[in-house]
Amino acid sequence: MRFHEEASREHYDVVVVGGGLGGLSAAALLARAGQNVLVVERHDRPGGYAHAFRRRRYHFDSAVHLVGGCEPVPFGERGLIDRLLVALGVRNRCEFLRVDPCYAAHYDDFSLRAPLGIDEFVRAHVEAFPHQTKGLQDFVQTCLALRDESARVSGANTAVTGQRVAERFPTLFRYRRATLADVLEVTVPDRRLRAVLATLWPYLGLPPSRVSFLYFATMLMSYIADGAFYCRGTFQRFAEALASALKQAGGELLLRSPVRRIVAADGRARGVVLENGQHIAAPVVISNADASQTLCELVGREHFPPRYLRKLKLRPSVSAFVVYTAVDADLKRGDLEHETFVYPNFDHEAAYAGVLAGEPTWLSMTHPSALDSSLAPPGQQLVILTTLVAAKAQADWRATKADFSARLLELAERRLPGLHAQLRFSEAGTPRTLERYTRNEDGALYGWELAPDQIGPGRFGNATPVAGLYLAGHWAEPGGGVYGVLRSGIAAARLVLGLASDEQLWSHLAREVT
Repeated sequence: MRFHEEASREHYDVVVVGGGLGGLSAAALLARAGQNVLVVERHDRPGGYAHAFRRRRYHFDSAVHLVGGCEPVPFGERGLIDRLLVALGVRNRCEFLRVDPCYAAHYDDFSLRAPLGIDEFVRAHVEAFPHQTKGLQDFVQTCLALRDESARVSGANTAVTGQRVAERFPTLFRYRRATLADVLEVTVPDRRLRAVLATLWPYLGLPPSRVSFLYFATMLMSYIADGAFYCRGTFQRFAEALASALKQAGGELLLRSPVRRIVAADGRARGVVLENGQHIAAPVVISNADASQTLCELVGREHFPPRYLRKLKLRPSVSAFVVYTAVDADLKRGDLEHETFVYPNFDHEAAYAGVLAGEPTWLSMTHPSALDSSLAPPGQQLVILTTLVAAKAQADWRATKADFSARLLELAERRLPGLHAQLRFSEAGTPRTLERYTRNEDGALYGWELAPDQIGPGRFGNATPVAGLYLAGHWAEPGGGVYGVLRSGIAAARLVLGLASDEQLWSHLAREVT
């Protein structure tokens, strides 16, 4: 990429701080709508946690493994990624490969593959647990109802609260404070099946007893009902598609350019000051950065009412330890799918306790080269080993990095015998690595924890008390994950444009293009 040391002008309609997916989606939409937009990113490439990197002839995704919503669908907000790319005129820049089964789950002596499609998903679980059909169907139907109601309430014309929620969105209202465990325990009698249905909890960073059921249900159904996909060539292609949409619409992306300060005066955002000293004026600033850094360091606590700042006491999510490997091996011998979860037993609460203590007993194994052979040289395969960890579980990650890598490789070897002998390349990323590249405090993967009290309105809203200052990304409403940050970027864009709903935004963009 070509780098520029300074922005090309001194005034923009909108400056976006941070080029993660939330910031990029907001910037591209606003540029498409006719705004003069600048995105300022401290890294040497856009994408945030969706960025990829190259080592030798290997191409690795840093954190994103699969997404939903990549194909056209006739209703609701499903197909969000497809709709976004089409609206921006860059759909042809991404090829999404269908991931089916969505994942494989291995528990000691039990294994299950979760296929795409509601009927297929239920059938696979019924075959493994034939006496649990009713509980299975009740659980899946509740997840579907939540998915549908969440899609209808997202981007609605006005905030829907209180009695109106109870009347129009009864499932959403009923389960808004429920955890995944709360629902599984009353619908699914079998303990083992409850654990199997909760297999994807690491995608949200909390175990069943603490993770929001609403968030889990909508995530699960976004894959199973709408399809799970991998972006050919890594998810860096997706980030670059958003960046290209920004540039095609006349916007600008400035890389390797940290922001020193977001300027605010008289209750309004006024622009930014770059680390190189360049002052850039703008009546609108969207921050895709860590919430604490945005409010306390870049803007300054004095610009916000004390009550607003109380949300800085929210609980940050955990981080991750990742080992990126390349091997000479026939990985099908280990029953490895694109995404495989390996647990020692059915106790997810104990698995999470190990996360907090820095003692991993489980991992996910991502095998992207099975779908996309261009990621590695012929005859070699990529396997990415991931486990969640608390950033403060180790006092010095640099000192313990090698031992931690060896632990994950040992866990993986149990599933893939001979892995060490076939290893061609290995490199690890710690919570400190994630923090260094994203500036997220302690390398938090999902912003704030995705607990029932910290999703949606439990987070910071997209608008702030400082006029013209908006938040996008996983520290803002609705929450973390690819879908969550894209929704936040879309919401920030329509608020800037003064539009009342997402449908108005899509219609507005269609008129602008015409």
